[in-house]
Amino acid sequence: MSEETGRLDGRLAWARLPGRGPGVVFLPGYRSDMQGSKALALRDHCAARGQAFLRLDYSGHGESAGRFEDGTIGQWAADALAVFDALTTGPQILVGSSMGGWIGLLLARQRRERLAGFIGLAPAPDFSELLMWPSFSAEQKQAVMREGVIHLPSQYGEPTPVTRALIEDGRHQSVLGTPLDLPCPVRILQGMADPDVPWRHALRLVDTLTGGDVRLHLIKDGDHRLSRPEDLRLLAETLDSLLV
Repeated sequence: MSEETGRLDGRLAWARLPGRGPGVVFLPGYRSDMQGSKALALRDHCAARGQAFLRLDYSGHGESAGRFEDGTIGQWAADALAVFDALTTGPQILVGSSMGGWIGLLLARQRRERLAGFIGLAPAPDFSELLMWPSFSAEQKQAVMREGVIHLPSQYGEPTPVTRALIEDGRHQSVLGTPLDLPCPVRILQGMADPDVPWRHALRLVDTLTGGDVRLHLIKDGDHRLSRPEDLRLLAETLDSLLV
């Protein structure tokens, strides 16, 4: 079956493979999109299995409308929920990369009854408050609060804009402050050489999750992207283990 593409409400870009359930939904990271190597590798793997698969771009990302700087965690989570509700039926496995892990956990809280599994790839819940804000200098904190946005150097390309709205909204979207009950298997893949999300952050998420079927796979030499061939194979094998 060929992949369908479209825009929800003329705004949010998506691509979908029809197939059997449970479906698989990929949620990309901060400033990433549905054309990334993990999204495409999962698409190809699901196509080979005949599994339903959905990927999407949040507003201000990839092919979706809007400005990145106008987005917040709450907005992007609402985008993901709208696409999820419009384009999936039945049980779904959420796969969230970096910020997509946070978005996925927010989505999971809203649609618990639809969850068949959750895979986090270097998941970064609460990153704006727990990882980003503490790393800012006093001058950077003052600048973002005063000017509304600062631009941080990025090893992945152009400087990364960080807005006051992102920081302030992130505090209202926290998922690590209280126990988190997901009624499904949870698998977390985390590189120990990740410069953006320290591997101990994954331990904090594991601590927060109350379910019994939670497994953390630490990859000693894994970076943040987890996009090497061996990482993509591990991702496919992890997904297969939830689809048996």
